[in-house]
Amino acid sequence: MTQPPRLIVVMAFFRSDDGELVPAFDAAEFDSEEQALRTARQLAGNYVGVIAWSREAEPGMDGCGPPTVLFQSGEIPDVE
Repeated sequence: MTQPPRLIVVMAFFRSDDGELVPAFDAAEFDSEEQALRTARQLAGNYVGVIAWSREAEPGMDGCGPPTVLFQSGEIPDVE
């Protein structure tokens, strides 16, 4: 049985002048959890918050399953 496709993403955040957490850049997609974890750990010291997460595609449904946090550092907004 083949694994369903997975979305693996790293996002970093900074705090805007009005105090809001905002993305530092567009979400970066990765082919493996190892690559995402390595990148997230490298970014962690440079941003207010960093998160790496993954989601599996749900065959026969429009969309993806719930996110699984792989790495989190600092402050991040809620992940949906």
